[in-house]
Amino acid sequence: MTSDQWHFSDRVLSLGRRALVMGIVNVTPDSFSDGGQFASADAAVAHGLELVRQGADILDVGGESTRPGSQPVTLDEELRRVVPVVEALARQVAVSISIDTSKAEVARRCLAAGAHIVNDITALGDPEMAEVVGAANAGVVLMHMQGTPATMQADPQYDDVVADIRRHLEARLQWCGERGIAAERVALDPGIGFGKTRDHNLEILARLGELQTLGRPVCLGVSRKGFMGRLLDRPVDQRLAGSLAAACWAVAHGSAQIVRVHDVAETLDAVRVLAAIAEHR
Repeated sequence: MTSDQWHFSDRVLSLGRRALVMGIVNVTPDSFSDGGQFASADAAVAHGLELVRQGADILDVGGESTRPGSQPVTLDEELRRVVPVVEALARQVAVSISIDTSKAEVARRCLAAGAHIVNDITALGDPEMAEVVGAANAGVVLMHMQGTPATMQADPQYDDVVADIRRHLEARLQWCGERGIAAERVALDPGIGFGKTRDHNLEILARLGELQTLGRPVCLGVSRKGFMGRLLDRPVDQRLAGSLAAACWAVAHGSAQIVRVHDVAETLDAVRVLAAIAEHR
C-alpha cells in the first residue's frame, strides 16, 4: 500500500486527497518541449512564479536537457543555469522546490540555495549523491532509465518492462535505506520515455499500479512526451489532451500520486475533478 505522505526537509506533503502537480521549469536552450523559452534566469523565475500562481504544488527546476540524443552539459554550466533560479524562487514561493539533476555538486548547491528535493534520472548514480541528499535531509525522486539520454532510445529491450522497472526501483530504494535515506523521503518514477519504446510506455501506464507494492508514491512524467506525439501524430505543442488522458488514467486508478507536467493549470483542474468524484464513490 502506498504511503499517503512524503516526508523531507522541514515539511510533509499529503498525497491522500488528490494527486500533487509538479510544474516543470526548464532552464535550458534545448529541452524537447520548451527549450529556449525560459533559458535566462529571469525568464525561468517568472515562469516558476506563474506556475505557482496556477497552483503548482512543487516546482522542478532543471538545467540539463535529458531528451533522447541529448549530450550532458558541464558542471559549471549547469550550476550557472540553475542556482540563481532556485535562489530566487526559494525567496518568493512557499511550495517545495525540486532540482532535476544527476550531479551531486549541483544538488548540493541547489539544496543550500533553498531546494527541498532531488529529482535524479540516474536514481542517485553519482557516488556522492546519497551523501548530499542525506546531509540535507532532502526528498528524492528515484527514476528508472535504460542507458543514457544520448543512447537510451537506440534499441531498448526488456524481458518484462514493468517487472524489470519494479526490480530496479526496489533495489535502489533498498540501496538508499542502507545509506540512511529513509523510505519516507523517497518517491519513485518509472521513467516514461527513458529507454522505452511506444509500446513499453503504454504497457507501463496500463500496469503502473504494480509499483504501488513498493509502498512509495509514484511520480509520473508523461507530459508532451514523444511517444504520445507519434501515437496521435501531434507536434509537441499539441499534446495537452493526450498528456491529460495519460495523467488522469494513472491518477484515477490510484497508480500515480504526483504528476510532473508543463501545463499546470489544466492538469490541476483535471486532478481536482478526479478527487471530487472520488469523494462521492
